[in-house]
Amino acid sequence: MGDEAKTLSVDEVAQHNTGESCWVTLYGTVYDVTGFLDEHPGGSRAILRLAGKDATEEFDPIHPPGTLDEEMVGVTKVGTIDTSAMPKHPSNSEERKKEIEESDRDPPLESLLNLDELEALATKKISKRAWSYYYSAGDDLWSKSFNNQVYRQILLRPRVFIDCTACDLSTTFLGNKVDLPIFISPAAMARLAHPDGEHGIAKAAAKFGAMQIISNNASMTPEQIVDNAAPGQVFGWQLYVQKDRSRSVAMLDRIHKLREHIKFICLTLDAPVPGKREHDEKMQFEGVFDVSVSGKGDSDKRPGGGGVGQQLFWGTAGDLTWKTTLQWLSKNTDLPIVLKGVQTHEDAYLAAQFAPQVQAVLLSNHGGRALDTAPPALHTLLEIRKYCPEVLNKIEVWVDGGIRRGTDVVKALCLGARGVGLGRAALFGLGAGGQAGVERTLEIAMTVLKAETETCVRLLGVESVHQLGPRFVNTSVVERDIYNGPSGLDIAGLWTGPTPKL
Repeated sequence: MGDEAKTLSVDEVAQHNTGESCWVTLYGTVYDVTGFLDEHPGGSRAILRLAGKDATEEFDPIHPPGTLDEEMVGVTKVGTIDTSAMPKHPSNSEERKKEIEESDRDPPLESLLNLDELEALATKKISKRAWSYYYSAGDDLWSKSFNNQVYRQILLRPRVFIDCTACDLSTTFLGNKVDLPIFISPAAMARLAHPDGEHGIAKAAAKFGAMQIISNNASMTPEQIVDNAAPGQVFGWQLYVQKDRSRSVAMLDRIHKLREHIKFICLTLDAPVPGKREHDEKMQFEGVFDVSVSGKGDSDKRPGGGGVGQQLFWGTAGDLTWKTTLQWLSKNTDLPIVLKGVQTHEDAYLAAQFAPQVQAVLLSNHGGRALDTAPPALHTLLEIRKYCPEVLNKIEVWVDGGIRRGTDVVKALCLGARGVGLGRAALFGLGAGGQAGVERTLEIAMTVLKAETETCVRLLGVESVHQLGPRFVNTSVVERDIYNGPSGLDIAGLWTGPTPKL
């Protein structure tokens, strides 16, 4: 980008609003992005609707600070402008502000007693764009809703006449001590909900000794998120491998410099392409096509250009394999690997063959956001117990998706999970009240979920989460629905020769 600092008028900038000459203003600086239109992950229309206007409010929540400081092909700095008189593209946040002002006073955060109430408040306060992205899931949202419903199908088996005064919920993830078996799953674009973003989540996680997995698509840089982290605070980094592998290698190099806090790489496998998230994709029709597109814009055929989820997946590699990817990753990081998105016992078994480089699997259907009617994590966990229980002793097994109550946490732990993840809950907590909202979310995790978990553990008749086991749950209803075919563990042909030494 150039260094020219010419002062421009509003009229001068407003004239450049087509595919042949497209200028946008960000933070008081005017950029010529004409040559970048066809390279933009969200497609050219997402930029053209902001051409000639101040795009800061649209740009800021979904791009990490410093994005424009990087050298970008097709982007040239034209000059500066006084943005106070510039037209802004109408935003959902302005509509939301009006709705909030007209609504009844928000209830105090302290009065919110469960995650559903927190989500309801956040839904009222955050922008429609943010809500659509956070709430959305694949197709008919069946997997998203069933993720939680399946926990209701498992019954607890409490024991009595046992001293239950002591209760220890602390555990370890990959040898790192945490205060409870609940972690923050990777969830993107936190600044869509509130400027505190992922750093606000991190500060709240520190308060309660919770682990946080940072999203590859976070709206803040990893350096900003872990800045001033508490001593011993544990993070993981989610990795979406890019088609341009050099971009992933460069990010891994940055993560290695933060290894005091970032302890592992969470390689995401359950979404090589984005699912069809209709709530999110419908946002492309709310003002995205209000620009007459010509020239470069005519060739813009990218699906879902206005959906945040679709934009985030642009450039993600879909060619990952057992034979090649872990070997490539082993050459570029020495951090432990967690494989996220395992949805069958066969893949859990395969992952265990790559220990000790692979030290855990995260059973997940991407919060129901990828393939609808994919199994909930509990089904996969029961498959592992049925077909290859040795996996539970060889690597750690984590789960996420659908956790709403302390009893859900305990049921997963009884079936062999080391810990459970919360994703949307942190984002909605942020939307409900900034960092204080996230702290309240984690207070729900700590005081409500923790209290519910402690109560459940005590009523089951154990003193520590490490004493939980399958004898404390009745899974007969769920077991009728899990996979009941061949084991599929004759998998030697998936690579040549013996298991590679990674």
